Amino acid sequence: QVQLVESGGGLVQAGGSLRLSCAASGTIFSIADMGWYRQAPGKQRELVAVATYGGSANYADSVKGRFTLVRDTAKNTIYLHMNSLKPEDTAVYYCTVEAQEHYYSDLEDYWGQGTQVTVSS
Repeated sequence: QVQLVESGGGLVQAGGSLRLSCAASGTIFSIADMGWYRQAPGKQRELVAVATYGGSANYADSVKGRFTLVRDTAKNTIYLHMNSLKPEDTAVYYCTVEAQEHYYSDLEDYWGQGTQVTVSS
């Protein structure tokens, strides 16, 4: 089983910064994509950013230029650096990875428990 441990959420004023971390552990043969989604109250979960195994990162238009996703492949960890935060960034942020537990396993999606990010105006 793959476990994801998230950290770094909290309360920040608009214009401030936060860094989220997500570490994958457990039975892992390989990890493909690693990324973050978020879900605000009353809204659907949406993609924030995803990093491929090759190292490229894709971002939602709403966070481009403000958020940076860094992947440490050796540590199976990703970091989401969030700058110039806005009240509309308020949401529960979920880490997700696409991983294989064994060489013979299919790729499966795993999710963290979520971490709250609140941006006050």
